[in-house]
Amino acid sequence: MPDCLFCKIIAELLPAKKVGESESFIAIKDIHPKAPVHLLIIPKTHRESPHDLNETERQEIFEFAQELAREYGIDKTGFRLIFNVGKDSGQEISHLHLHLLGGRSAQAMY
Repeated sequence: MPDCLFCKIIAELLPAKKVGESESFIAIKDIHPKAPVHLLIIPKTHRESPHDLNETERQEIFEFAQELAREYGIDKTGFRLIFNVGKDSGQEISHLHLHLLGGRSAQAMY
């Protein structure tokens, strides 16, 4: 999608702090973090919803999230995975992305 912010980041037309990559996904730091660790896991091909992922991609995104949680040391203390799907959920960019947040208790986030 030519006007998609995340497609431009994946194509390296826009800068982002990439912190990981798998076969189908990249992980970047959120530019407006809501927790000490706030990463976005983004499909390399344009998808708008988790429903658009095939079975292999669905498995891979969660395995990749778990790997990143280990790398950032939040796999034992706890982390959150969040998909915002559609405008009514607060999704601002219509390219699927999974938020990985951790590093402090959920009560401290609200």
